[in-house]
Amino acid sequence: MSDPESQRPQGHADAVERDADRDRRRAGELTAREMARWSWRQLTSMRTALVLLLLLALAAIPGSIIPQSGVDSLKTSRWQDAHPKLTPIYERLGLFGVYDSAWFSAIYILLMISLVGCIVPRTFVYWRALRALPPAAPRNLLRLPDHASYETDVPAADVVEGATRALRSRRYRVLESDGAVSAEKGYLREAGNLLFHLSVLVVLVGFALGGLFGYKGGVILVVGNGFSNNLTQYDDFVPGSLFKAADMEPFSFHIDDFDVDWLTSGPRKGMARAFNSQLTYRESPTSPEKTYDLQVNHPLTVGDTEVFLIGHGYAPVITIRDGNGDKVYSGPTIFLPTDQTFRSFGVVKAPDAEPTQIGLEGEFYPTYAFTDATGPYSAFGNALNPAISMLVYTGDLGMDNGTAQSVYALDKSNTTLLKKKDGSMFRVDLQPGESVKLPNGLGTVSFDRVERWNKIQISQTPGKRIALGGVVLALIGLLGSLFIRPRRVWVRAREEGGVTLVEVAALDRSGGGDVAVVIAEIMAALPGAPQSPQSGQTSKPEEKS
Repeated sequence: MSDPESQRPQGHADAVERDADRDRRRAGELTAREMARWSWRQLTSMRTALVLLLLLALAAIPGSIIPQSGVDSLKTSRWQDAHPKLTPIYERLGLFGVYDSAWFSAIYILLMISLVGCIVPRTFVYWRALRALPPAAPRNLLRLPDHASYETDVPAADVVEGATRALRSRRYRVLESDGAVSAEKGYLREAGNLLFHLSVLVVLVGFALGGLFGYKGGVILVVGNGFSNNLTQYDDFVPGSLFKAADMEPFSFHIDDFDVDWLTSGPRKGMARAFNSQLTYRESPTSPEKTYDLQVNHPLTVGDTEVFLIGHGYAPVITIRDGNGDKVYSGPTIFLPTDQTFRSFGVVKAPDAEPTQIGLEGEFYPTYAFTDATGPYSAFGNALNPAISMLVYTGDLGMDNGTAQSVYALDKSNTTLLKKKDGSMFRVDLQPGESVKLPNGLGTVSFDRVERWNKIQISQTPGKRIALGGVVLALIGLLGSLFIRPRRVWVRAREEGGVTLVEVAALDRSGGGDVAVVIAEIMAALPGAPQSPQSGQTSKPEEKS
């Protein structure tokens, strides 16, 4: 129906106003409504969805290369200390928390909108196609690339009836019209394509739910210590935007023992082949105790929460007594591994020492060894010959000014490196059970024993089952789109000169099937068909030279 305004006579007030508006608009200029419609069409096009999917993949690369604070805060802090110039830039760009950044969320949301805009219209189109009848037979079937024909004495009506019966038995959708039979199957191929696209949306929704309502946290526990699932127990904690602390599972666990299976030969000698923590846990304060062997890739599941073992290391027990003989520091100290032999770095801070604060910084060697070429190193990951080698700093450690400090870094800006009388650095080199006196009556340092620590990651991801379901749907859809072949078959029978001429043609809509085999099978099931095709009965397109 035409627009009523276009029917108004020339010179009408409304027509004059409309023409004036058109004159004021420059060529190619769009109104706000037209611009919104154009933007929506661009956003919901399949090309845009593919571009956004590529951008999402590229945006995830920094998250796998740069340490993420929500995954391993220790590794992140060490990286920041080692790259002081890049750290401020990366922080402004949100590269230490890629998956929580605004720009990553923007790509994520735009991709979801684009996929919805692509899938929903195609769903309605496919629904109509799914219910549609096969197309009518072309006027001349012998012009199709794959066809065959034969003559028989069987009446045309009987041939059509036999063709209908044969095609239906092969699960074709059949339509009879004007002495011809149209048949089609393979409708589910498009359903496979739609299912694959829908699965991408389902996976994104699953990840979004996990990011909004879930959380991820980490804690380092010395073997023999325990943990209760509340916010004060975590070393690092990254909640979702809609996370509620009341949703946390009230479980607790205790690390009873820790076992490591070390490789003793081969190119990976000295590395840990397998390790597991023996836990005692309760799902709630009133539930009975249970035991579990926590291993890599075998998390403990409590309700919707999973507990992962993601790392381990050594915690030398170091004691510091100040110049007055008072114990100002004592306990296991977390040392962070720096290589595959578990050569580790750590610091000790004694801010209450008198007459001055004391700080230690150095390395722990599980199996101490020394050569003139390499200096001190660890020959093996297992603690066969443990030793510490640390430098001593005295002065203000910066712990009284209220500024937050990492427990794995020593602020040496207002300290003095302790030296011997000859001017060389004073180094604390000890093995378990040994102690050393500090110069100038500052006190003593002793290395009591070696303990182990575990790095535990605890996460709650509500949408993980939805994401898993999306992956399964994607596989089903992909298999459907690959192996389901949509085909159309036509059979026409007409009586000419006292005989019935039967024509059969087929079309593979996917372009990759052997239609000649399909035609031969259908012809064999038709009434009056020859037992073996005679020369000239099956026609193929002529090859062009």
